[in-house]
Amino acid sequence: MAGHGYEEGRLDLPFVGISTFAKRSYVADWDSLDADVAVLGAPFDAGTQWRSGARFGPRGVREASTLFSFGHAGAYDHEDDATYLPADVRIVDMGDADIVHTDTEKSHANIEAGVRAALKAGALPVVIGGDHSVNIPCIRAFNGPEYAAGKFHILQIDAHLDFVDERHGVRHGHGNPMRRAAEKDYVNGLTQMGIRNVSSTAKEGYADARAMGSQIISVRQARALGREKLAATVPAGLPIYITIDIDAFCPSIAPGTGTPSHGGFLYYEVLELLQSVATRNPIIGVDLVEVAPDYDPSGSTSILAAQVLLNLLGFVFHARSTNGELVP
Repeated sequence: MAGHGYEEGRLDLPFVGISTFAKRSYVADWDSLDADVAVLGAPFDAGTQWRSGARFGPRGVREASTLFSFGHAGAYDHEDDATYLPADVRIVDMGDADIVHTDTEKSHANIEAGVRAALKAGALPVVIGGDHSVNIPCIRAFNGPEYAAGKFHILQIDAHLDFVDERHGVRHGHGNPMRRAAEKDYVNGLTQMGIRNVSSTAKEGYADARAMGSQIISVRQARALGREKLAATVPAGLPIYITIDIDAFCPSIAPGTGTPSHGGFLYYEVLELLQSVATRNPIIGVDLVEVAPDYDPSGSTSILAAQVLLNLLGFVFHARSTNGELVP
């Protein structure tokens, strides 16, 4: 093998070194970001109403992501006959937003600052939670000079509607983010997929969601529609922010979450939806939340999360390279 490049430098296997996202470079100085994708950890779970533990989600997903770090020259997909995430797609890891225990607003402000830094640098922000309340500061970050692409639509993939207005004075917990998003004048509607079973939102919340421009699709309804019709429910051409709660997946494949809900999506159902949306819409931001590694000793939930994120990024940048109008 000598002379073929395989024996030169470090082999750097997945279990060697520091667990940054996909073993990409760590950038501590947010003012010096220069990347296409900036990954931010948001290890906040004080918004949970049952089992905590999602504060360890960023660490778990980062460690799992090293499984997919064999070289940075891209990954060839023989089904699509495409190479995803080639070396010219620059991904960096920003580390974590600072979390101040018991202080939701300060913690959320620190998360928002990280997303704003990514947007200012022209990078696609990818936030790993943390509970779903971290979506609130993520969406706030798009209201300012760092983002100038206009109104956008939110695609939520989740078991729960998360549309509670206020409960015992709480407005920024993990049951509130989609309500807070819908209130923003720069958010042009929501598509909420995977919603099922007993939810965190009462009946009036569903009525409020629909009145505020949301369409709600359960897992069974999604399956009845099929891949193409399901993807077509997302308004084509609009900039899309994607928020993925890992409990959207069936707990048979994703038990590592605080509020598991049986009857969820399987892997390819979500993957094919994301691929379709990425080919039809510019993707302006992503968060993936509610991974709580301690509830899954096998690590498969964290691996699923990392795999979904990396595949989604592959779809986004493949679409950008082949269809320039999808660049926000």
